[in-house]
Amino acid sequence: MSSDTLAPPRTEAHPVAATLRHGNTFRLMAATSTALIGMGLVMILSASSVEAFKTYGSSFLFFRKQLVGAALGLVALLGLSRLDYRRLRKLARPLFWLTLVGLVAALIPGIGVSGGGSSRWLTFGPVTVQPSELAKLALILVTAHVLERKGGFVGDIRELCIPVIPMTALACLLMIAQPDLGTTIITVAAVLTVLYLAGARMRHLGALISAGSVAAAGLILTQGYQRARFASYLHPWADPLKGGYQIIQGQIALGSGGWFGVGLGASRQKWSYVPNAHTDFIFAILGEELGLIGTLVVLAAFGFFCYLGIRIAREAPDRFGFLVAGGITAWIGIQAVINIGAVTGMLPITGVPLPMISFGGTSLVLTMAAIGILLSIARRGHQPGTDAP
Repeated sequence: MSSDTLAPPRTEAHPVAATLRHGNTFRLMAATSTALIGMGLVMILSASSVEAFKTYGSSFLFFRKQLVGAALGLVALLGLSRLDYRRLRKLARPLFWLTLVGLVAALIPGIGVSGGGSSRWLTFGPVTVQPSELAKLALILVTAHVLERKGGFVGDIRELCIPVIPMTALACLLMIAQPDLGTTIITVAAVLTVLYLAGARMRHLGALISAGSVAAAGLILTQGYQRARFASYLHPWADPLKGGYQIIQGQIALGSGGWFGVGLGASRQKWSYVPNAHTDFIFAILGEELGLIGTLVVLAAFGFFCYLGIRIAREAPDRFGFLVAGGITAWIGIQAVINIGAVTGMLPITGVPLPMISFGGTSLVLTMAAIGILLSIARRGHQPGTDAP
């Protein structure tokens, strides 16, 4: 299998696909993203209300903060959707170096803000930002820019690795030091997707994946908290009140929802039973309140989002747009799979938010910015009969 599978088809398209290529891809992506963000705001209002009232005396605190993030994200989305995405080539490297500065600053005592055993945040007055969230977008842009310029030379391992692999490794080492293994995994997966789409040979990608897997395994084995997380994933009932508590309570929430849920706002598990109910485990509360039907609708929305992202990549007017659209789609799709997999007990807990739905201002703003870039590429996409990028 090669990246050619994403190239625009040469044969007569199905009528539905033809309709998408006539401009509806842009509108459908905008509508799907709006629906997911709207669902997120509703679920944050419900899932965070108890903790917000107990801790801060206002049930709407986290909801109001997320509304601010959504407003800022909307500005970024609209601005980037109208900007010619090709101008981002010049910003790719400066954005990457800015990200590195932020990642280093987050690790410096007195500058970085710690929480939950991690040092991932920076504060600027009332605003808190997470540089590792920016790293995903920055690395996608700089990798796409570098590989576009290299063209067909990416089949050479030296051309493939320099400077993409050292840049990615440096950013990932800083994220691991925070520590933030979940974001590191998503970032690496997005970069590997861009490498694959650029035409990298499978044996080279296999070697990179093997090296990354060995590094991840070593990290899990040498870090106590990572070992504990992995052990609780394998045997949650061995320690149901500590290591396995979050997984078990999340599954209780999902199971309590049945087919149609207990009703919006009526969750019992959000009453201090499910930790991080409005962040990492918001999907559990969604399943409890909206039932299996609600979770399937969300899964379908993410699936349709990824389908549209692939279509945007296929119709991109140039190689840079093709690689950027593919990388962004992989980032958001893989992050959704990792989060939902953790909540359902199918994957270990890594602490990553559910895109567009979990609470988190930095995550929401940057995800919406990335969607704005997708919309910019879609706006300038190929019309029927044009050639592949």
